[in-house]
Amino acid sequence: MLKNVVAALLALFSLAAMPSPAQARLQCVTYARQISDVQISGNARDWWSNAEGRYERGQAPKPGAVLAFAGTRSMPYGHVAVVSKVVDDRHILINHANWSRPGMVERGVMAVDVSAAGDWSEVRVWYAPTRSLGLRPSAARGFIYPRRNLDGAVTASAETAASAG
Repeated sequence: MLKNVVAALLALFSLAAMPSPAQARLQCVTYARQISDVQISGNARDWWSNAEGRYERGQAPKPGAVLAFAGTRSMPYGHVAVVSKVVDDRHILINHANWSRPGMVERGVMAVDVSAAGDWSEVRVWYAPTRSLGLRPSAARGFIYPRRNLDGAVTASAETAASAG
């Protein structure tokens, strides 16, 4: 019994001693991998290039696709979000984490294509603290689509399946 209490106290102390950023907060990459069939590693800013040759990529939103945001000065690690619904060619609903507040998960929030070309290269996303679309557009690369087999079912890529086995 004493051994369990000491172990629990040590675990609690080690958690409290960690600097705040090291404590577990759900990041956008972890969340996107958990809820989508797109299984890519690396920072969000690298997902677009890491998807090349493994997943189809494009500029049209589709449910289940991952919207990959570029790394920018204000968002150096980029961002990823999963499309939950296509409203029309310029409006989608997304599920994502760590946008409005650290670790916060948001489901079914609006993202709007504000690019001149209509190619989803500039996007404004719902921002909870202001209860509005973000004040500035964010640069996006496009959409990464989950793989589908001939009957339409989503499948993991061969590389993902091999690394899981």
